[in-house]
Amino acid sequence: MADKPQSGSILGIPYNFERPSLGRLLSAHWKPGEGMVVEKPFGIGYTLNLANWRSWLVVLVAGVLLWQENDGGLRPDTDTDEDADGDDPVEVVVDD
Repeated sequence: MADKPQSGSILGIPYNFERPSLGRLLSAHWKPGEGMVVEKPFGIGYTLNLANWRSWLVVLVAGVLLWQENDGGLRPDTDTDEDADGDDPVEVVVDD
């Protein structure tokens, strides 16, 4: 059986299944002078280039959105519209 290549690209998407090393993992995420995304050191596709300021902006926006999704985490419990109106009966009028 022929040896399959462990790195290359299919339909323009890079892949690399060579055994990862710590040096290769670190150097793949820090490439000054290259774009915002670079080829992943292990796996399929692309990853962020942390030497590019736009990548840090993406990480910051993702962090803020995650923080907001978790309701800030530090806000005290307050009455919301769901809590205040959730137990009251609702009258529905349907006109024919």
